[in-house]
Amino acid sequence: MPSPPPFTLSILDQSMVASGRTPAEAIRETIALARHAEALGYRRFWMSEHHNSGALAGTAPEIIASAIAATTQRIRVGSAGVMLPHYSALKVAEQFRVLEAIAPGRIDLGVGRAPGSDGRTAFALNPNAAEAADRFPAQVMELLGWLGDGLPENHPFRTITAQPAVETRPEVWILGSSDFGAQVAAYFGLPYSFAHFFTDGGGSEQAIALYREYFRPHPGRPGRLAAPHPGLGVFCLVADTEAEALRLFRSRELWRLMRDRGLFVPLPSVEEAEAYDYSEVERARVERMRQRAMIGAPEQVRAKLEALSAQHGGIAEFAVVTACHDPAARRRSFTLLAEVCGLRPEDAGRPAVTTAAAAE
Repeated sequence: MPSPPPFTLSILDQSMVASGRTPAEAIRETIALARHAEALGYRRFWMSEHHNSGALAGTAPEIIASAIAATTQRIRVGSAGVMLPHYSALKVAEQFRVLEAIAPGRIDLGVGRAPGSDGRTAFALNPNAAEAADRFPAQVMELLGWLGDGLPENHPFRTITAQPAVETRPEVWILGSSDFGAQVAAYFGLPYSFAHFFTDGGGSEQAIALYREYFRPHPGRPGRLAAPHPGLGVFCLVADTEAEALRLFRSRELWRLMRDRGLFVPLPSVEEAEAYDYSEVERARVERMRQRAMIGAPEQVRAKLEALSAQHGGIAEFAVVTACHDPAARRRSFTLLAEVCGLRPEDAGRPAVTTAAAAE
């Protein structure tokens, strides 16, 4: 078996709806994939949150997480993430305390500020969404308070206790695709993951550098880190040959072209993508996608991940996103990546971050 790389591998699943299949099937595929990920040795399995989308079925990651947590034994399970401005920090703390009761010590709570939808949908979820986004750092403080830190003496809700009372607490991550999230994570001493797959890498090096520069440890605070733990959410697609990976990637190429036009459609099949009449501008865009994508045969993808890590001064953890129309080919992709990176079943759920408390 190959030696493990100097980074941890996890999975970020978007419950993507595939052409010819239903959103309900997408949710069930997510749950089945989590069990496969645990058997392969991936560290954690995250679900995203999106709304009003014909392409992405995962509107409630905390509910999917409960189903996965109840049917797995080792792998960490959680959100990437809960879009905090939509909700009360107290309610989110309660939901994830319940998850800790289901799977003690295995729950992750990734939170983000982005709407995960269009502006009208964000308003429907929370009429005060714009103001709530501005309060994101305060919401993170309240969330950490209700997860065990306690709220400041002068906080109006200090006497409210988030239930149920449990002995463990979720591992909180800050997620983002800009400098803002990096600075919030650094201020609170939390792990940070940049959505490289969403921005095609734009801004990722600067965000990770800012996170490292401004990171503040919080000695004695449970759940805070002793040192920065930077992560990247990356798109990967692995097949037995580079040619097969490129063929499977055609679905993602066409989907991204549609997304860039504001069309959130189900993931096309390879055949639908091959039948599409691409313009010259679209062909150029596809070629740029292929050059930047983490796709190919196993050794090629491992080398690309190692190069991407080095480009960012060392990445502690990659959360891998894989969109593939054929569910069997998608499972094969995760299997090949696990094998080439030397993952073992016992790696699932193994601690990957060092908290300030543990370092004392």
